Formats: sequence, structure tokens, C-alpha cells
Amino acid sequence: MLDPATTLEVLRDGDIEIVGRIVGSSNNAMLATVTRICPDPEPPITIHAIYKPTLGERPLSDFPDGTLARREVAAWHVSEATGWGIVPPTVLRDGPFGEGMLQTFVEADPDVDVVEMVVGDDPRLRRMAVLDAVMNNTDRKGGHILPVEGARQIHGVDHGVCFSPVPKLRTVLWGWRGEPFSPDELDGLARVRDALAGDLGPKLRELLSRGEVRATARRTDELLATCRFPYPSTNWPAVPWPPF
Repeated sequence: MLDPATTLEVLRDGDIEIVGRIVGSSNNAMLATVTRICPDPEPPITIHAIYKPTLGERPLSDFPDGTLARREVAAWHVSEATGWGIVPPTVLRDGPFGEGMLQTFVEADPDVDVVEMVVGDDPRLRRMAVLDAVMNNTDRKGGHILPVEGARQIHGVDHGVCFSPVPKLRTVLWGWRGEPFSPDELDGLARVRDALAGDLGPKLRELLSRGEVRATARRTDELLATCRFPYPSTNWPAVPWPPF
């Protein structure tokens, strides 16, 4: 397994070759290989990745056109700020079909039952629920939860419809609604808030509108003030459809 720094170098600089389209994807997601040529005598490094070009994005009524790839990259930056490594390494770069997001492909453990984890309120999903609340994720389906290595690590993907300034949290992870955050979860939120006041703020402003960045800071402040998981909104569907 590559270290994160090397993975990012390959994603940013490697040659992209399309393997095929992801069946059922609504935004023209494609599986690709990304190869970085290394100085002799080192062999080339090749990884699998998901490539979502901006040109393939389906227009939405509640998000500006051509912004979904950038939201995916913003989600990775926020995930990194938590220190939890939930979102796989993701970059914005040019590809065979123009600018788009390129994200490390994650092979989910087929022996882990995601439905059972969600329905059973598996505590290993709590961090993801916290991250979704920060990002205002409007589409956390069960299929966007990828457990690996026997669910010792759980990744979340498909964050193109996050960061709206309007409250739209829609997720299958409501099992802890109203419950107090753990010290670990509060620490993660505090790291995000500190990062927003530091390097994370400028990074997000390159990907999102200023209003969306300010709303992210507001949500983080509110979560730190209440110290509790949010409740579903009465003005917005609380669970995506289909949920899995």
C-alpha cells in the first residue's frame, strides 16, 4: 500500500487511462488507472482511481452547474482536517475528458455487511456522521460507505452534493441524533474549526463560494456549541432515496 504523500503525487502527476464507465453512475464516473513514471531504476507506480469529469455532471436544481467535482475535492480537504481519513485522497486536475475530480479507488471488503452496520448503528460510523454534519451532506446512501480490512477503516465517497449553505443534511446515519459527541469527535470538530481559520479556509475558497465556506464554519461552530449530533430537519427529507 502506498503512503498518502506518494498516492497524491501519482494522482496529481500520473498519466490517466480510462478502464471503463461505472455502471449506474449518474455523473459519468469512470474507473481509471493512473501511472507515474519514476526515475530509473524505480518501476512505474500505477493505482486505480475514479475519474469524474465536470463535463459529465448532471445539472441539479439546487446546486450550481459544474461544481460537483470541486465539492468532492473540498470534502477530502475537510476529511483530512478531522484527522480521520474518511474520504480517499482526491484531487482536481485535467484528464481525458477535461477537468474533473480524481479519487483513489477503494475496494470495499465484500464480507462486511454495510446494511447491518447502518441498521445496527455501528459505532464505527459515528465519525462519518459527524463529517456529514460539517459538510451538510445531502446524499449519504449506504452504497457510499466503503468498509475495508474487516471495517477497521471505513471510507466515504460521492460527496458532490455537499456544502450547500441551506440546511439539507440527508443521510442514513441518524442513529445518534441528539446524542452527545464523544471527546474524540469533539477533538475532530475542533481540528476542522482551527483549520478553517488557517490553511483550510483558503483551500476551500478555491473550490466553493465564499458563502459556502462561511456556512461550513457556522455549522462547525454550532456543532461545537451544542456538543451533540444534529436532529433531522422537518423541512427537508431526512433520508436519501433509495437509501442503499
